[in-house]
Amino acid sequence: MTLPQSNLRGAFLSLAAFGVYASHDVLVKFLGASYSPFQLIFFSGLLGFPLVTIMLMSDRTDGNLIPKHPYWTAIRTTTAVLNGVAGFYAFSVLPMAQCYAIFFAMPILITLLAIPILGEKVGLHRGMAIIVGLLGVLIVLRPGQVPLGLGHVAALAAASLGAMTSVIVRKIGHDERSVVLMLYPMVANFLVMACALPFVYVAVPIDHMGLMGAMSLLGLLGGILIIAAYRRAPAIIVAPMQYSQIVWAIIFGFFIFGEKVDMWTGVGTAVIIIAGIYIVLREDTPSVSKNRPVLETRSRFDTGTVPRISLWLRLFERRKSDNKL
Repeated sequence: MTLPQSNLRGAFLSLAAFGVYASHDVLVKFLGASYSPFQLIFFSGLLGFPLVTIMLMSDRTDGNLIPKHPYWTAIRTTTAVLNGVAGFYAFSVLPMAQCYAIFFAMPILITLLAIPILGEKVGLHRGMAIIVGLLGVLIVLRPGQVPLGLGHVAALAAASLGAMTSVIVRKIGHDERSVVLMLYPMVANFLVMACALPFVYVAVPIDHMGLMGAMSLLGLLGGILIIAAYRRAPAIIVAPMQYSQIVWAIIFGFFIFGEKVDMWTGVGTAVIIIAGIYIVLREDTPSVSKNRPVLETRSRFDTGTVPRISLWLRLFERRKSDNKL
């Protein structure tokens, strides 16, 4: 059985997107050795903001920028800001493969959080997948056998906050304008990082400023590629491709940073990936999940500097439908 041509294009585009994201994360790790996450996120958001603003101006829907769900919007904005700081810090101090292994727990955490927030019902199969996935995280961390540092806490926080952000977007996304959901985290990020900058600022040479610009462009390019992938193939094809990042992490980690993946990190990562893919496959069955929280997330961990993919897609789909009228 062969995949339709559009599905193959979507799969290849998503693989390219996650390769670009991995390159972005290499720059985060490299620059993280010299600069704090606050400074990196500030300049990443600042350099990418003009292009993002131009794209946001394409939203022609009537309305204002006052959220219809201020409480959830405030929580989502806070989690997005903290998510970026935690994720950037984790990359700066942990091996890339270990970071990805922990970040891959996001689908498991999304499924868990969808129960109280979205009213999602999780049966025996997905419940077992959650337990197996969490065991995979424990295998990677090996508490009591390997010293756990602030980087591990940051990576777990990034995965948890990213999951929370995703579920909130799923909950209020149908009511809120895409521009509202995009702008609030970006503006909050800029303000919070600007306030922290005087306390952590380190002078940036021109070559490092160029790398920060490249980091920002890679984040946007990865987003554009993944949008193109989702417009050509269903989520069930595109979503599992995120796990290809572990291959890039092993390659980049070894050749650029001299990192090696130990056996238990590899075993734990495999367990987490299997559990995550199983959850994705189960969610694609209409009788199993009415909210499809993992399949509808479409974004990796949220830095708040680049809008979420699901919101971009909704904005483009709305513009396309407006053009048909």
